[in-house]
Amino acid sequence: MPTRALVTGGNKGIGLEVTKTFLSKGFEVIVVARDFSSFTIEDENLTTITYDLANVTDLPTLIDQVGDIDILINNAGFMQPKYSYDNYPVEAKERIMNVDLYTPVELMTLCSKSMKEKGSGRIVNVASIAGQIGHPDIWYGIAKAGLINATKIYAKLLGGDGIVVNCIAPSPVETDMQNDNSEERKAEFKKTVVSGRFALASEISKTIVWLAIDCPEYINGTTTDINNCSYPR
Repeated sequence: MPTRALVTGGNKGIGLEVTKTFLSKGFEVIVVARDFSSFTIEDENLTTITYDLANVTDLPTLIDQVGDIDILINNAGFMQPKYSYDNYPVEAKERIMNVDLYTPVELMTLCSKSMKEKGSGRIVNVASIAGQIGHPDIWYGIAKAGLINATKIYAKLLGGDGIVVNCIAPSPVETDMQNDNSEERKAEFKKTVVSGRFALASEISKTIVWLAIDCPEYINGTTTDINNCSYPR
């Protein structure tokens, strides 16, 4: 049986690079996303499921459809910088918290059940530097900070069952998400990094895949910074 991996938001950007890499290794990959209109990969080991990850309530039904997995990549996320901290609609706040925090946490709970039965599993959460230093989209930053903390908690809860849980915190990446940022903000950020550019999705995906497959078991509950010295610590 090939390794089975679930990748949320695996239809584009970082998630797409992860999906491609897993498939190249012969893994069975289940991609969950809201829109596959521009997704062109065809592979006998690939399953796509159209699902709005803001829907936390029906996640148990989703995981029943997915079945047992060996690897969970909580990659899906988005930001809404158009809203200011003092004028943030309730619906927008609820949606971003669902997609960026509540759903990843619930998926860790649901997917770890079968991992515990097998005595092994890997979970990688995609947070952000925004969860460490803050962000103009305050609820994006809050959600990512929560995901970093959840990684530590779940690593402690599940580590004794052979499940390794880690997180990455990249700085801005060259993906469609940058379309929501102003040119001024993008230029200001590039001044803070040694290379003067955004990260590439392939650079981030390589780190995710390493954590999901090859990293030692003792690397557990950690957050890997990927920010090219824009937040050295």
